[in-house]
Amino acid sequence: MIADVMTEATDRMDRAVEAAKEDFATVRTGRANPQLFQRLMVDYYGTPTPLQQLASMQNPEARTLIVTPYDKSALKAIEDAIRDMPNLGANPTNDGNIVRITMPELTAERRKEYVKIVKAKAEDAKVRIRGIRRQIKDDLDALKDEIGEDDIARAEKELDALTKAHVDKVDEALKHKEAELLEV
Repeated sequence: MIADVMTEATDRMDRAVEAAKEDFATVRTGRANPQLFQRLMVDYYGTPTPLQQLASMQNPEARTLIVTPYDKSALKAIEDAIRDMPNLGANPTNDGNIVRITMPELTAERRKEYVKIVKAKAEDAKVRIRGIRRQIKDDLDALKDEIGEDDIARAEKELDALTKAHVDKVDEALKHKEAELLEV
């Protein structure tokens, strides 16, 4: 029973770490990267639709992305969604067939801003991991009647080690992204 609870904790914490890494990918570095638009929702006929379902993306140059919509009627909606995207600073242009996105040069000040954004995302991920720990600890406490206190205490120590390991993974990913952002 304890093994099931610990397996659930591991799975949920792994998903939280992966979600943090995906969040980090949405913050741009010096290169234009299609992952920046991974979570971009476009208002397509009144329905929020992920950009990947509406268009293909190419990266012909370091600071340029080309978005080719599958349906030309979605061109304006895609352009507007990209323009309204926070923390991007991109200026999309529409030539009737494609949307060309040219990313501005990153200044040192802008890079520091992005580092702050990434740190906030990392802190959110750590809070999620600690929330999972709290829920799992409550599950373990509920098992006290069925299982001995020594087993529960051992499981709690294992849960703390698991939590620390996952928080360390988030910190490592943060350090990696921070170095990537500050690299000129």
